[in-house]
Amino acid sequence: MSPDTSPPDGFTAEYLRVKALAERGVANAQHRLGFMYVNGQGVAKNEELALLWYRRAAAAGVEQAQYNLGVMYQKGQGVDCDFAEAAHWYREAAEQGYAAAQYNLGWMYAKGQGVAQDPHMAMHWFSRAAEQGDPGAQNNLGMMYETGKGVPQDLDLALSWYRRAAGQGYARAQYNLALRYDSGQGVPRDQDEAVAWFHKAAAQGYAPAQFSLGLKYDKGQGVEQDSRSAIDWYRRAAEQGHASSQFNLGLIYESGHGTNCDEQEALRWFAKAAAQGHAGAQDIMGMRHEHGQGVAQDYVRAADWYRKSAEQGSASAQYHLCQLYAAGLGVPLDAQLAQEWCEKAASQGHLRAQFDMGLRCEHGNGVKRDPRAALAWFLRAAEQDYAPAQFMAARLFDDPDVQVPDAAQALHWYRKAAEHGHPQAEFALGLRFDNGHGVPRDYEAAHFWYLRAARQGHARAQFNLGVMHSCGHGAQLDLMQACGWLLQASQNGYEAARAQLRRLQARLNPAQLDTLHRFTANDASGQHTAIAA
Repeated sequence: MSPDTSPPDGFTAEYLRVKALAERGVANAQHRLGFMYVNGQGVAKNEELALLWYRRAAAAGVEQAQYNLGVMYQKGQGVDCDFAEAAHWYREAAEQGYAAAQYNLGWMYAKGQGVAQDPHMAMHWFSRAAEQGDPGAQNNLGMMYETGKGVPQDLDLALSWYRRAAGQGYARAQYNLALRYDSGQGVPRDQDEAVAWFHKAAAQGYAPAQFSLGLKYDKGQGVEQDSRSAIDWYRRAAEQGHASSQFNLGLIYESGHGTNCDEQEALRWFAKAAAQGHAGAQDIMGMRHEHGQGVAQDYVRAADWYRKSAEQGSASAQYHLCQLYAAGLGVPLDAQLAQEWCEKAASQGHLRAQFDMGLRCEHGNGVKRDPRAALAWFLRAAEQDYAPAQFMAARLFDDPDVQVPDAAQALHWYRKAAEHGHPQAEFALGLRFDNGHGVPRDYEAAHFWYLRAARQGHARAQFNLGVMHSCGHGAQLDLMQACGWLLQASQNGYEAARAQLRRLQARLNPAQLDTLHRFTANDASGQHTAIAA
């Protein structure tokens, strides 16, 4: 049964005139009537009637009606979505030279919607539309030449098409042109030119360009650093749903960089970005729920956010999820799953995960004990300049159960860790110089490294310094200095220091003994007892 085509109450004279012509079979009037129904011009909006009149005009060969009919089938307006039918009508209009239909048909071939995916056919139809001046097609041709998809890669031609579309004010082409100048791809790198094109696209409301401009002002790249402008451009893009802009706004409000610190505003933007699938924001939402920062502490929700981010490949979220499984927080306690997520993060270069994998392999936690594998993981973290991993790698190079000991490698990594202030590495380095292990014996060098470790509270280094000052090896003979370090070692639980201190008393004069007794009395009462350091 055909839809009722009688006009509703309140129809306009223009509607009546067009309808009369359409019913007499005037094809352009039929198209016009369909347009009036689809847009509610002079008559109530009615997509079913729009479809009816577009179909009649399309059958008569009106290219605009064929195109509009294709749009309705593609979008499912007034009819079920049908890409094949949309492609049919786009082709009818495209073959008559209608540029917009040629562009849409090119997209359908590019995406494989309603037709088999075919980059060569996409190129064909984009080219026909571009030659008629369609800026969208010109931009797409630029992208195809840039990537070499469906055509040999040609950066000069890509740039040429971008320029033609950008010159017509097409925001996406302006953005693509900005990217080329920003990276120096196919053109000399020119930050001024990049910023100018970003501005043109951003001013038209193109969210990716607004984000890029925000990033420029945020980092001071190609423009003077301006946090207020950065926030303004991020916000414009964020309000259009641009997830990376929402995430960056969250970071700004969290840190207070360029604005007042506002935890709740940060949380609001992180939540918006996370809901759109931004992996970094999902990881942060996980941390917020894990630690109860701005929200109620909820390990189950934390695990859920971490998992969403981890499944997108976020190494940080994978490591955080590992920690929850290792502790049984929000998820069942599961050493195997903890190990699997830890290894995923470590394989992507996550520093703490690599160190954790080293510990797991060394001790057989959730994985078969494998000291060689442990060394390999420690080395990966050590090469990222992580001092605890450098120390562990050095220690394993000294361990004959791991491999043939390698004194040179051990020394190398102890030194690296020690130079970062790792107290155990400083002590180990002092011990090597003290004993001549892998290096010429050098008491002064030993004293230097013991001193650095001792100042950080390393008890055995404090004891060794006491011994050195008591006999003048590598340090000035100074019995009171020796007593001071031995007292500190004793306070820090090194039992041998008390016996050494008692032996040293026989060498002290009465004044020195009196000073020592006063300090040891303070030691017994729990007060600070250092004599000298």
